[in-house]
Amino acid sequence: MIIRRAFYHWQFIAAGALPLWLLVGSSVFGSGAWAVLGIFFGAVLIGLGMLLVALVIFARREVREFRAVSYADVGVLALWHALIIAIPFSTDAAGWLSVLVILGGLAVFWFAVWELFDSAKRRMRAMVDLVEQTARGSAPAGGSRPLPYASPNTSKPTPTFGRPATPEVIIIEEKRDRA
Repeated sequence: MIIRRAFYHWQFIAAGALPLWLLVGSSVFGSGAWAVLGIFFGAVLIGLGMLLVALVIFARREVREFRAVSYADVGVLALWHALIIAIPFSTDAAGWLSVLVILGGLAVFWFAVWELFDSAKRRMRAMVDLVEQTARGSAPAGGSRPLPYASPNTSKPTPTFGRPATPEVIIIEEKRDRA
């Protein structure tokens, strides 16, 4: 749980720290001025992409409640961040690593979107099950308080609107005004 919580906080810090590392690291490890300029524009885009992924991950309810990402999130974020950290260390493979960082960023984004929709689908399924259990008259699981008239011992009064209640008959009253 500690690692998951650390990545929860790290994903927002990383949106600023890793692009800064790209600039400082590429300057320190011997990239030319034009390469640093190119890395600057790439670092801005990577920072925005990391912020977007962090917000999509944050949009999941269980992430906000527990303040921890899932283990799958930890895995994909760790791989993506490791690729970003590796770029300044090798100037020869920086082009290939940059391509891998871009492809990894797209994969992480779509993975985060997929997890968001999967989480929403699970919550919606749980809500539909609760509504179906309530409609059948059984008590919902989880110890929550049943809705009014959900108990089989208590029946909901049928509205009669001043007429006798006969469910087989529909009465339509028509009033004609002849002028």
